[in-house]
Amino acid sequence: MAALTPAILEQLRQIVGADRVLTDADSTRDFGRDWTRVYDPDPAAVVLPGSIGEVQELVRLAARENLAIVPSGGRTGLSAGAVACAGELVLALDRLNQIEDFDPVDRTVRCGAGVITEQLQLYASEHDLFYPVDFASSGSSQIGGNISTNAGGIKVIRHGMTRDWVAGLKLVTGTGEVLDLNRGLVKNNAGYDLRQLVIGAEGTLGIVVEATMRLASPPDNLAVLVLGVPDMAAIMSVLTTYQAGMTLSAFEFFSELALQKVVEHQGLQRPFESATPYSALLEFEQGDAAALDLAMSLFEQCVEKGWVIDGVVSQSEAQARSLWRLREDISETISRWTPYKNDLSTVISRVPDFLAEVETVVNDNYPDFEIVWFGHIGDGNVHLNILKPDDLPMDEFQQRCGDVSKWVFDIVQRYGGSVSAEHGVGLLKKDYLQYSRSEAEIAIMRQIKQAFDPNGIMNPGKIFDL
Repeated sequence: MAALTPAILEQLRQIVGADRVLTDADSTRDFGRDWTRVYDPDPAAVVLPGSIGEVQELVRLAARENLAIVPSGGRTGLSAGAVACAGELVLALDRLNQIEDFDPVDRTVRCGAGVITEQLQLYASEHDLFYPVDFASSGSSQIGGNISTNAGGIKVIRHGMTRDWVAGLKLVTGTGEVLDLNRGLVKNNAGYDLRQLVIGAEGTLGIVVEATMRLASPPDNLAVLVLGVPDMAAIMSVLTTYQAGMTLSAFEFFSELALQKVVEHQGLQRPFESATPYSALLEFEQGDAAALDLAMSLFEQCVEKGWVIDGVVSQSEAQARSLWRLREDISETISRWTPYKNDLSTVISRVPDFLAEVETVVNDNYPDFEIVWFGHIGDGNVHLNILKPDDLPMDEFQQRCGDVSKWVFDIVQRYGGSVSAEHGVGLLKKDYLQYSRSEAEIAIMRQIKQAFDPNGIMNPGKIFDL
């Protein structure tokens, strides 16, 4: 890729305005990285376009000059998919933050790529509707980034992933062409659905600049149940029992160590006195008293069978929010230890055996490391977090964790799972892509990349190398 020259810099300023082209150290550092903090950011400049037309002009300029582009949203990813560390041009989409064209019949709304997830959630609520994709970074993540990584979060068991809520999207390809994909249609069987191809592509096929998002009916009086369980097999038995009896909107889990650290560092109360190896968090609608009665009846069944040791159910919205914090505050809490993160997935029914094997490998090889587990167990997604000891140099810690990752991914491959359940592949996991994708699949991915981005300027080096 070419370097950013003063002449090109001037052209950038002519397109978006001088004050929208940033080259100072603070801006390039902040816009050049995501939450991984593994790679040192080193973009040549940051550009903040204010329209789809400006994005097109910028991409066409980059294509002519052979400049690498890194699309940037809320930068909350954990795979270095939005990291610019090789003199790239960062296109930050913060200014594309308008919500327009609400359609109460289709229950859709048109969002710019820079719309914050929470902004969309609040907009939906104001219209007595609901945007169900939710996660800890909702206050800073952006719709364009969510689409580019197919973000999931805490309500996947009921409402699915981001891709299930994208009715249509606009993409600026690597040549500067705008593709208007699916246009909000419910049924469209006219050839390939390129919209779904773009979702989860991590900006390697182009820049998502706009999306038509679906909305849903709001939930009715959500209640939260936190259960203490003896092992992972019990968690799966609890999941099976509750899913057979009622509809859940969330089913999460976290280890005792995760709970201890959240309680200590966030000033929260333990949900109950019993210390159990794992906790499960269930969320359900209690539209009437019968729903709560059913939930407690299922709780008693689980206790009788030894699957649950203790539990608590929310008595108010405030208590429900407090119980959710026990799970949602984990990532923020453990960030002080610079954790080495792996988000893994397998078929839901195989999670206990899968987790047991992974735990054995990690504990046998790194008995001196603290291991924090949590995740969206209801959709087969577990988060492995290895905490860095304060006295261990970062480079040594990364090297040792890289070694264990290979063993963990061998297990992932054997179980037919994924090395990235969330957050994408980015830079952090591209060396392990073959554990989840065949050589034939990766070859086709490269061909697709060439079709959308013939000059190879869109987020180069992410997912795979050309």
